[in-house]
Amino acid sequence: SILITGESGAGKTENTKKVIQFLTAIAGDHKTAAALTATGCSLEQQILSANPILESFGNAQTIRNNNSSRFGKFIRIEFNFAGQIAGANIEWYLFEKPRVTNQSKQERNYHVFYQFMKGADKSVKDRLLIDKGPEGYTFTRKCRQTIQGVDDRAEFDTLVAAMATTGFKTEEQNDLFRVLAAILHMGNMQFQATRNDEAVLREQVAAEKLCHVLGIQLSDFTRAVLRPSIKAGRDWVTQSRTLQQVLLSVEALARSMYERMFGALVSRINSAMSRPDGKSTFIGVLDIAGFEILEVNSFEQLCINYTNERLQQFFNRTMFVLEQEEYTREGIEWNFIDFGMDLQPTIDLIDRTKPIGVMSCLDEECVMPKATDKTFTEKLHGLWANKSDKYEAPRFAMGFTIKHYASQVEYSTEGWLEKNKDPLNENVTRLLGNSSEPFIAQLYSDYADGQSGTPGGGNDVSSSGTRVPTTLKRGAFRTVGQRHKDQLNLLMAQLNSTQPHFVRCILPNSEKRAGKIDTPLVLDQLRCNGVLEGIRITRQGFPNRIPFLEFRQRYEILAPNTIPRQVFVDSKQAASKLLEAFKMDKAKYRLGHTKVFFRAGVLGELEEIRDVELSKIIVQFQAMARGAL
Repeated sequence: SILITGESGAGKTENTKKVIQFLTAIAGDHKTAAALTATGCSLEQQILSANPILESFGNAQTIRNNNSSRFGKFIRIEFNFAGQIAGANIEWYLFEKPRVTNQSKQERNYHVFYQFMKGADKSVKDRLLIDKGPEGYTFTRKCRQTIQGVDDRAEFDTLVAAMATTGFKTEEQNDLFRVLAAILHMGNMQFQATRNDEAVLREQVAAEKLCHVLGIQLSDFTRAVLRPSIKAGRDWVTQSRTLQQVLLSVEALARSMYERMFGALVSRINSAMSRPDGKSTFIGVLDIAGFEILEVNSFEQLCINYTNERLQQFFNRTMFVLEQEEYTREGIEWNFIDFGMDLQPTIDLIDRTKPIGVMSCLDEECVMPKATDKTFTEKLHGLWANKSDKYEAPRFAMGFTIKHYASQVEYSTEGWLEKNKDPLNENVTRLLGNSSEPFIAQLYSDYADGQSGTPGGGNDVSSSGTRVPTTLKRGAFRTVGQRHKDQLNLLMAQLNSTQPHFVRCILPNSEKRAGKIDTPLVLDQLRCNGVLEGIRITRQGFPNRIPFLEFRQRYEILAPNTIPRQVFVDSKQAASKLLEAFKMDKAKYRLGHTKVFFRAGVLGELEEIRDVELSKIIVQFQAMARGAL
């Protein structure tokens, strides 16, 4: 696996594209007609085309980055026994749903909304009743409309071309645009409160457009939103909703619809890139949202920063602990160095169950009948204030501060309970599950029979785009925090099963300017990311190693007469004899029990000498062959 990590805006997405372009260039089957898919495009072209699609639907402009990935993706490039690409699969994690309905003034919603409104054909927009630009819709109005140097119309053409390459039919593309239009209409619905504090629809135009696009009846929809039926014991009771409750439920529905569409989109891409057999190995590339510190840090930032804390701990363990343990295991003389990079106290503070951590405390409060954001915050202070040097309680604001590996971050806990529960109005989702539009009905098929699970229990989508059963037992449901931890644990298990390699992206400055290096900022990232310690252990240790047998087979060509053919020589002795024949300084290598260990750069020098020797042999062979013609 290749883990591409760094702060937000450091270039992780661009590096991911370069890695995938490199792999498809060197390992693609570019010659045979059999390599072409049903669309007339090669598998490699489809893999490359997946990226513009994912960027349009999953990336957005943030304060620090004009093209920030708001989800994590693990791209598996699969190879056959011949070393050629035999398929690909994308697993996605930790999708940022709140951005669909809420953005700061310096940011944008997901790129595809602006690309669709500016670049789609008029006939498509007319069919979906889209008659305004981004400034005419609530979910895109309150933030930036454009990105400097980016043409949304041209980007839409790129998106459509990429979907065609990947095998999306016109009807499938229009289904995706239907969901975008529905979300835009949903945001434009206006409600008001009566004297009894009951919510009513102020005007019906946006709601009528929404119901037409979604393929449901207006009367059924307004009843489900404003006066939903809930089960009280064995009976169903109609309950009126306040204005605030209705607004929150509409936003939750919009977020749910977008996430489900994104899951279906990734599943469709995976089916296009999947090949039934011939796979033997894979290289995985991880690109995930980087560490974030905003003016106001909320629940989403805690989830992102917690993820990065776990990945940094994985890096530290791989680089500093496992590396030194291998020296001991192989019998290499080595004084163990403690780099002081253990992040477990911070991780325990966030996800521990005993004593209860931030996530578990939040989950616990979500099932308490009279719990509020304030009671949650006070409970956290009682558990951790003055008991952990990683936790601080601010004097005035409602929230807490955590000392992460990269920086100290103050989190505001306003709205955390609602964000963690993320409830859906099941009256509406049942309507959508029985929609006359097949794609909409498919997205909510788990509600079609009306037998959905517990409140909040149906809004969970797996990384492959299918629904994950969320009901644990009767009366229980899985929160956003629980699903986040589950996804992260799956990702870490995936990474632990591979041989990891790390690409550390460094943010040069905070102004999005080319050619400017902010030295203190760069140095701080190098120090926090463990790069400086990594360099230190690399210089002191032996980062390159190769098994004895493989070393003999590969480098015996440099001293062909050193090892006698008629006498048995074990692989360790053979390696030792070859190193003596090379007259290599003993300070540059060590012999372990099963491998030869080299200082940094030594193996590269041997490879260069081997290339020269091979060239000489080939030239001699060619000369003799020509002489015999």
